[in-house]
Amino acid sequence: MEAHGAAARQLLGEQSGVVAEIFEDVDSAQIDDKLRALLVIAEKVRIDGRLVGESDVQAAREAGADDKAIHDTVLIAAMFSMFNRYVDGLATWTPADPAVYDEIGQRLANKGYGSRFRE
Repeated sequence: MEAHGAAARQLLGEQSGVVAEIFEDVDSAQIDDKLRALLVIAEKVRIDGRLVGESDVQAAREAGADDKAIHDTVLIAAMFSMFNRYVDGLATWTPADPAVYDEIGQRLANKGYGSRFRE
């Protein structure tokens, strides 16, 4: 979450403060209703995909999300939840220094995921 939050801050530039708002409270963050509805779905998937109900999907559709956006949201949230459980299950350490995540975020924003292997 920290690395991707840092990447989002890099990509958003002057609007990067919205990342902290979302992390703090998605309901009061200054984002559009479509993104808010998709983030609600993503959070439920993160906890347990079975928590996503028809009302969540309908709220996302009413906010302007199409089936592809809903599908991609669920897929990405599920994928990263699996990766996090994998890392946690191996008792892997994560950096405590926020500067490390800023560096990772900058690399992700500027070079993408494959950059580590191209350097």
